[in-house]
Amino acid sequence: MSGSSELGRALHSWHDRTSPAAVGLPAGGVRRAAGLRREELAQLASLSVDYIVRLEQGRATSPSTQVLSALARALRLSAIEREHLYLLAGQPVPGPGEVSTYIPPSVRRLLDQLDGAALSVYDATWNLILWNPLWAALFGDASTWRGRQRNVLWRLFAGAPTRVGPDTQQQSRFEAAAVADLRAATARYPTDTALHSLIKDLRAVSTGFVRLWDSATVGAHEPHTRTIHHPKAGMLTLDCDILTAPGSDLRIVAFTTAPGTDAADRLKLLNVIGIQAMTEQDAPT
Repeated sequence: MSGSSELGRALHSWHDRTSPAAVGLPAGGVRRAAGLRREELAQLASLSVDYIVRLEQGRATSPSTQVLSALARALRLSAIEREHLYLLAGQPVPGPGEVSTYIPPSVRRLLDQLDGAALSVYDATWNLILWNPLWAALFGDASTWRGRQRNVLWRLFAGAPTRVGPDTQQQSRFEAAAVADLRAATARYPTDTALHSLIKDLRAVSTGFVRLWDSATVGAHEPHTRTIHHPKAGMLTLDCDILTAPGSDLRIVAFTTAPGTDAADRLKLLNVIGIQAMTEQDAPT
């Protein structure tokens, strides 16, 4: 059996065993099988349905490492299964010198269970790799974002649209801390070509980034508040905490608010209505 056929069989088996509830999707409608539909897997991995079909049928023979990483996250593969996926696709398993996008089961459970908070997860270079439905309802459907659109530093220094209100002091502190994160990542992941490409492109588009990078500024993430201007829910002032997942350099960003406040009521409304009625295609920094 060819490698592409084995890859297709493995993908089909993995998405057949994955229930919609396990990835935060409603079961909805009559299903021929208990697992994910191809359309649902495509949505979770930000791929086209046609490409998923071609992978499963063995007609797409050289998926990129980015595609494999997205599939591993969408299917919630274990570390061993993720390694097997790369080997079946004929791609080198990411080594210790490259940024990891593996999300431990404990972090996934955190997003599944804390449905009253808007949560998102980022890798060591501030690429968005996971989010919960409330985060999507608050900031926009990230499944449609491609490439650098998912990188917080790129959006920040390239001046992308955002729903986050201006706060010069807080933004300056975050910029210093985020650039320090990126500098630390170059020491931990010296062979990661995507990381070095990001730094090169940031230097080309932003004098502010160049100033912070060349000055070797250091900074730390501290709890703060941010004001979100939502097109339907209005203005919400939320607490923002940036946490590091134990045993990794994944960053979890949590937006919460105190119970009984107006912002808490609006956040509850967004949680009920969800992404379908409440999002637009823009993003936060």
